[in-house]
Amino acid sequence: MATTYSPRLKDKYKAEIVDNLKKQFAYSSVMQVPKLQKICINQGVGDAVSDKKMIESAVKEMTTITGQKAVPTYSTKDISNFKLRKGVAIGVRVTLRGDKMYEFLDRLIASALPRIRDFKGVNDKGFDGRGNYTLGITEQIIFPEIDIDKVSKIQGMDITFVTSAPTDKEAHALLAEFGIPFKRK
Repeated sequence: MATTYSPRLKDKYKAEIVDNLKKQFAYSSVMQVPKLQKICINQGVGDAVSDKKMIESAVKEMTTITGQKAVPTYSTKDISNFKLRKGVAIGVRVTLRGDKMYEFLDRLIASALPRIRDFKGVNDKGFDGRGNYTLGITEQIIFPEIDIDKVSKIQGMDITFVTSAPTDKEAHALLAEFGIPFKRK
């Protein structure tokens, strides 16, 4: 009989986090406990207007980081000040769900965030009022999957954690239980 693989944080959620949050917020049912629904990663590549190879390298890097094929995003209108035409690729995005989501979160917490220079924790002001949290990263080279020698340009990205939590307080507690290192007050 083959054993099925389950990500570490997924098992931790079922074993510990559900019980901790249930006690903390006095939920009457396990179904009320917030879940991490998806992680959306977005990278704007403004220089791609003049250089088409920037998008290709960004897609390749994002695919390497997340383990899932990244897709380019396209402009929806013309903006003459930025020399931008409608339908030109200007960014890259990935939406992770399920096991890949938990694997990415584990790698982000365990190996990527500690590699940030002068890291004192992530800012807790990125909540949107509906239980979602967005984290900005200034350099994609903090991920160990990226070979620094092959990077043509250092770029940042936005990582959005979409939860089923109705309030920011509950979402903050959920993400803190997963191990996201928020700044101490």
